[in-house]
Amino acid sequence: MYAIVEIAGQQFKVEEGRKIFVHRLDAEIDSIVEFDRVLLVEDDDKVLVGEPVIENFIVEGKVLDHVKGDKVIVFKMKRKKGYRVKNGHRQLFSEVEVIGIGEKGSIVRKETPKKEEVKKVVAETAEETAAAEEKPKAKKTAAKKTVAKAEKPEPKEKKTAVKKPAEKKASKKKE
Repeated sequence: MYAIVEIAGQQFKVEEGRKIFVHRLDAEIDSIVEFDRVLLVEDDDKVLVGEPVIENFIVEGKVLDHVKGDKVIVFKMKRKKGYRVKNGHRQLFSEVEVIGIGEKGSIVRKETPKKEEVKKVVAETAEETAAAEEKPKAKKTAAKKTVAKAEKPEPKEKKTAVKKPAEKKASKKKE
């Protein structure tokens, strides 16, 4: 199932579980946002097309993060006039994960696992692999080189060059 939705003046093809980058939204991180300008919905070869939008259809998303885009260099120049202006720009984006597509009130949200749950699962698998290996490993010790401070040479002072005035050349007169 996918939908074409208009967000902040741009059209996006969205599917459940997909992440998209949209222009900066006025929403907090981890908040749920609804987009009601759904232009097209495709579900199991059934296509609903809006005129211009489909009534009572929404797309729900979760704001994951607010980020900046890549830097764009804007360079203006007028030849033969000595006019040059160099400017840079980074667009502000919001990363949104689509969690549901459907009619208002009947959306079944696809929740994303929270960060703590993911960390616990990763920690458990790391413990299981460590327990499975359980081979004693011999540690190799690296030989350390020690240098006494007395053996180090002291840094030499830099000599400053003295500038001498240039000698005047004798002028040759016409004879």
